[in-house]
Amino acid sequence: MSPRSASVNEELRRRSRERLLQATVELVAERGYEATTLADIADRAGSARGLVSYYFPGKRQLLQSAVHRLMHRTLQAALEREPATDDGRELLARAIDAILGLTEDCPVLMRTHMAGILQAEGFVQCPEQQRLAGLLRETVERYGSQDPDSDYPLLRALLMGAVFAVLMPGAPMPLPRLRAELFQRYGLDWELGVPPGGCPPGGTSQDMILQWPERSK
Repeated sequence: MSPRSASVNEELRRRSRERLLQATVELVAERGYEATTLADIADRAGSARGLVSYYFPGKRQLLQSAVHRLMHRTLQAALEREPATDDGRELLARAIDAILGLTEDCPVLMRTHMAGILQAEGFVQCPEQQRLAGLLRETVERYGSQDPDSDYPLLRALLMGAVFAVLMPGAPMPLPRLRAELFQRYGLDWELGVPPGGCPPGGTSQDMILQWPERSK
């Protein structure tokens, strides 16, 4: 049998990493962070336990990468859904609604993710985070920003603040109020994006997100 080519090996590694990320999202959503072990994740992914450590330095970093992947895919689906549009204001509205909607649909994942960012390990700069950042920055540019280097970090900070506020134990802020503040900040009409109570074609519910088929990058 001839040895596999470098491209085939790279594709196998990519798929293995993707399975681990998907398994992490599923298990943490089902059981919570503390009750999910790296062995559980490897078993769900059908991977050897050693592969987890090969790709990720620890469980916290693995979770951050998994949630960044989920956020990227949710945002990508929102921006690409029908009817397709090049309207920068509509795209920014969809981006805001995608992140807020994910927070509402997957509170365990998002709360654990936000808590992890505040831990000693801090913010993980991983490929999934970079893809998410690139898509958000592109959205800011299409909205018409003249200074995306400043406006993208501001949008990211505002979205993170809104996520924290929605998930605040004992004193959560209502999502429609937070959405209204963000839309006012960017001059967006309420009916843009996916107003509370609506659902985009195809949906972005938790069940759909957690069963998302693998896509090539």
